[in-house]
Amino acid sequence: MQNGCIFCRIGNDRIIDENSLSYAIIDNFPVSEGHTLIIPKRHEPDYFFLTNEEKRSCDELLERARSRILISDPTVEGFNVGINIGEVAGQSISHCHIHLIPRRKGDTPNPRGGIRHVIAHKGCYPKA
Repeated sequence: MQNGCIFCRIGNDRIIDENSLSYAIIDNFPVSEGHTLIIPKRHEPDYFFLTNEEKRSCDELLERARSRILISDPTVEGFNVGINIGEVAGQSISHCHIHLIPRRKGDTPNPRGGIRHVIAHKGCYPKA
């Protein structure tokens, strides 16, 4: 536990699912309805420094969150999964967390390139 870390102090009322090493919450500032965060319980800023067991526990919750969303919302047709590692990559909370963002047809004019759009003007590429 890290003093001052909001993910180390998350209240049980926010947790929608958990296992022994990770938990899931709904994002406070969702990109889309159902935007879920998967968070390891141990304070570690960098995904690459999680143990294999912690990564597996996050994957388990990621799968369960995906299933929960698909069952509860038939308009969801896809997902973006993302992890920001380091301030230059957009990490604003220094505790590893994985974004599961439900996507619906028409939620953006042109979804082609998806996550590639994190760097302006690099998301679009010619059709093969």
